[in-house]
Amino acid sequence: MSARSFALCLALGIAPAMSAAAATSIDDAQLRVLVDQRLAGDRTGACLAVAVIEGDRVARSFRCADPGAEGRIDAASAFEIGSISKTMTATLLADLIGQGRAGLDDPLADYLPPGTKVPEFDGRPILLRHLVNHTSGLPALPARLTAAGVDPADPYARLDETQLLASLADVRLAAAPGSAFEYSNFASMLLSYAVARRAGSDLESLLRERLFAPLGMGGAYIARRPEGVRPAVGHMPNRESTPAWTFAVDLAGVGGVRATLEDMVRYLQGNLGQRPAAIAPALELAQQPVSAQPPMAMNWMLMPVSGRTVHTHEGGTGGFSSFVAFDRARGRGVVILSDTTWNSIGGLGSLGLHLVDAQFPLGGPRRAATPDPALLAALEGEYVLQGGMRMQLRPREGKLFVQAQGQGEYEMGYDDAGDFFPVALDAVLQPRDDGQGFAWRQMGGVVPATRIDAAASPASGPAPALDDAQLQAYAGEYPLAPAFVLTVRARDGRLHAQATGQGEFPLDAVAADLFAAPAFGIEIRFQRAAEREVAALELHQAGQVLRGSRR
Repeated sequence: MSARSFALCLALGIAPAMSAAAATSIDDAQLRVLVDQRLAGDRTGACLAVAVIEGDRVARSFRCADPGAEGRIDAASAFEIGSISKTMTATLLADLIGQGRAGLDDPLADYLPPGTKVPEFDGRPILLRHLVNHTSGLPALPARLTAAGVDPADPYARLDETQLLASLADVRLAAAPGSAFEYSNFASMLLSYAVARRAGSDLESLLRERLFAPLGMGGAYIARRPEGVRPAVGHMPNRESTPAWTFAVDLAGVGGVRATLEDMVRYLQGNLGQRPAAIAPALELAQQPVSAQPPMAMNWMLMPVSGRTVHTHEGGTGGFSSFVAFDRARGRGVVILSDTTWNSIGGLGSLGLHLVDAQFPLGGPRRAATPDPALLAALEGEYVLQGGMRMQLRPREGKLFVQAQGQGEYEMGYDDAGDFFPVALDAVLQPRDDGQGFAWRQMGGVVPATRIDAAASPASGPAPALDDAQLQAYAGEYPLAPAFVLTVRARDGRLHAQATGQGEFPLDAVAADLFAAPAFGIEIRFQRAAEREVAALELHQAGQVLRGSRR
């Protein structure tokens, strides 16, 4: 279950809206080839269960990065689906709405025990709609999660309903609910609890009765594993196994559902309108838009594709990653379940979106590589992470070693995407091109780091100071793919960028023609024509590069 925002193609949440390829049926063998192109030899050693639904046809594939691991997963394997569980919780809410027992504009307080202290902003309450589109103003996680004593390998295990509601009383909203997007697992746990309480049932029984049984999802569960279902073993990207996550049952709608590939196929068939059932009206209601920025339905992210709308969501826990998407107009659905977390390396989006529409780039496996000695030398030094923690980078014997303040030293591996990664935990260090910092990615978060000892780098220098005319020279529209445009604007003494259908984000000047959004690991490199006018840009993030000419 990831706490990041949208992480489909880019961690910032920029999801290219591309022209749809011709609808072409795919069989098991063709799907296996595509999965292998993305997965074979990947340094994480992951195994993937993948399905593509096209009308009444379903192609399935179970593949592993290493041939020797084949058989580690199969049709009986139940995966943690992480935050995709949120879409199921939203469906239960939609079901209550259809019964006349709930409404999106109901205050959250009406669904909680009497006397629960629920924050407001200038008299404006948190509504249920704010929980399903992540605009509640609540933080990403409840404060009492830490007080409960967090086990990093199972972070939600000790959080119960009492601590959840006590955390709600700790919150002071900084803005009116509905005014800003902030992805919040805290809000989703509250929705999970509120839905179960209003329905008068524990969440697992409610899911089983109202969703799983009607759609034939016989292997799906939270804590009560059905007979014949085998829990898949989760892994970190260093190939080490890691324990499954556990949740208090009524809070598990945030990310605690486990399901087989066939369960998720049937879930998407239900969302595509291919499985008549009493829950069908609720599935359709949950798909209706509830916010424009970013485009969302009830816990579904909405992605424009050539005039159509694709519903999508990703998930990630300590040892699993997942991806689902469906296009009702085309009758196509995609599900990917991984027994290895890919949170830090961008998730399953490249494969998932390619299976949604072939014009999305497929991407390839991340293979172990040897770093250039010059790169290692350039990285040596002390850095400060956003928030104040210091981190030392040291090259030794052709490898990079990292030591955070007050912690032990970690050996780093390196892959052909240009990223370093700790061999003992799930994280990624992405160097900045100017040698003055890096982005540290861990558990879905992105933390920028800046060099302290700038004098150690001969190429170092102050960030360029640009006046309004110089900034305006970069402004314009840059198509990066069909129907996917990055618009750059000069305003308030800096540049701002906005992708098609997404929110705007600021850019910091780093060097000549180089700008960055460090919190998201994004670099934008502008390119000039012979006459020295800005003619194009390249957007670099998570090992991916998109290029667009200025128009």
